[in-house]
Amino acid sequence: MSPSPADVAAAATRVAPHVRRTPLFATEVDGRPLLLKLEHLQRSGSFKMRGATNALLSGERPDRVVTASGGNHGLGVATAAARLGVPATVYVPEAVPEAKARRIEAAGAKLVRHGDTYAEAAAAARAEQGGRYLHAYDQPEVVAGQGTVAAEIVADAPDVDAVVVAAGGGGLAAGTSLAIGGRRIVTVEPEHCRAVHAALTAGGPVDVGVDSVAASALGATRIGDLAFALLDAADTVPVLVSDAEILAARDLLWNEFRLRVEPAAAAPFAAWLADRIPARNPCLVLCGAND
Repeated sequence: MSPSPADVAAAATRVAPHVRRTPLFATEVDGRPLLLKLEHLQRSGSFKMRGATNALLSGERPDRVVTASGGNHGLGVATAAARLGVPATVYVPEAVPEAKARRIEAAGAKLVRHGDTYAEAAAAARAEQGGRYLHAYDQPEVVAGQGTVAAEIVADAPDVDAVVVAAGGGGLAAGTSLAIGGRRIVTVEPEHCRAVHAALTAGGPVDVGVDSVAASALGATRIGDLAFALLDAADTVPVLVSDAEILAARDLLWNEFRLRVEPAAAAPFAAWLADRIPARNPCLVLCGAND
């Protein structure tokens, strides 16, 4: 069942005791006004804490949770599960960044390395017996939880005319589309890691290759069916940026503002710097800080 704006509102109330309401940062670059949502300051280091918490608090509390992740979702699930007293097992690809792997284990989850891609890790996780499987992005409760980022943006800055997010499997983007009240949603992906862009261009989910400096966070090989349905129905603009643009944007965020984010989180800023955002007053989400 597809989530609704009401589900995002309910999620906001549900997760409020467990997640941070992250701040907005208004500034300018070369005379151009800029509004940033500092979601990289979230518990677990990314927005993924929101969806994981909402999913675990929806319905009957599971005895155990199993998931697969490129890193950030696993951190979100591990952190949320620890706060709620639920044992967690997280499958990750062999190439998961060591910093993310260490933090998943430090949060108390069991870490299992499997396969070369997120898709291979997810297949192994789904095959494990026992426990509730929590999808990284293609699950209504997860999508609704991720939408609470945008709900905070429009509450704190109602004059925003677009919300710009990095996209992997589409969970954050889909949740954003539900929370922004008809405003435009802009998805930003690396040129060679474009599950959302490819699906919206083709008219349906398609498999894509994954090759990017931001692949650990944006490395979905296929958009979620739920995310595609929501984004296809919304005023979604898919934008692509190069790895070089992502790294330059990440470095500028640090050098100019002392904001340290992972490459994926710099993708919206890279698109804004390249003047590819079709909006007069957008808010860019800095979604994670887990290098």
